[in-house]
Amino acid sequence: MDRQTKMLALAALLLSALALSGCATSIADMPLAGTPADAPATPADAPARPKEPGAYLPVNDLPPDREDSTMDPKQRAKIQAELVAARDRQASATAGKDTAAK
Repeated sequence: MDRQTKMLALAALLLSALALSGCATSIADMPLAGTPADAPATPADAPARPKEPGAYLPVNDLPPDREDSTMDPKQRAKIQAELVAARDRQASATAGKDTAAK
């Protein structure tokens, strides 16, 4: 094997080892970079860790029903018309700048 093939194989091995070890290591437990050895691992103003790490979200708990009613069709049509008009104004302004630039 030539040198380039060996280097590529070594790089692939290193990257796969880093990828696999990254799944098992928690970054929060690692010491901070550049801190002295006798310094605490977390800063003093860091929030406390939860008692139950990695608790699952409540999947079956549904949010309460909304008290607000949905938008009525007239109001929705008015807002859509305003958005279409704003889009058309912007398109015509952009087209005017493009023709002026040429």
